[in-house]
Amino acid sequence: MTSTNSAEKPHGLTQLRDALREFAAERDWDQFHSPKNLASALSVEASELLECFQWLTEDQSRNLTPEQLADVRDELADVLNYLVRLADKLDVNLMEAARDKIMKNALKYPPDKARGSMKKYSKL
Repeated sequence: MTSTNSAEKPHGLTQLRDALREFAAERDWDQFHSPKNLASALSVEASELLECFQWLTEDQSRNLTPEQLADVRDELADVLNYLVRLADKLDVNLMEAARDKIMKNALKYPPDKARGSMKKYSKL
C-alpha cells in the first residue's frame, strides 16, 4: 500500500482483527467462535483481570509489582483479543462504537453536573 491516506491504511484494531482471524483459521477454531461463546470467553477473561486486583488495596492496585503488571498485561490482552474477535463476528466497528458511546455519555454526564461525582446519570 503506497497511500498515506489514513482512511485506506489499516489501523491497529484492523491489523489485530486480521491477525486474530488468521490465528483462529490456522487452528480451525472459527467453528467455536460464535458471538455467544466469544462473549462468554470475554467475561471469563474480564474476571481473570479482576482476579489480579482481588485482594489488593486501592494503593496497591495503583502500584503493581513488575510481576503483577505482567499478569495484568496478559489479562488485558486476552480481554482485548476476545473483544476484537466478538466485534468482528458481529461486524461492529469498535472505534466508531466507542466514539458514539463517548458522545452518549457526554450527554448523560454533563461536566457541570458530573464533575467529581460518582453518581449515576439518573441521580445527578
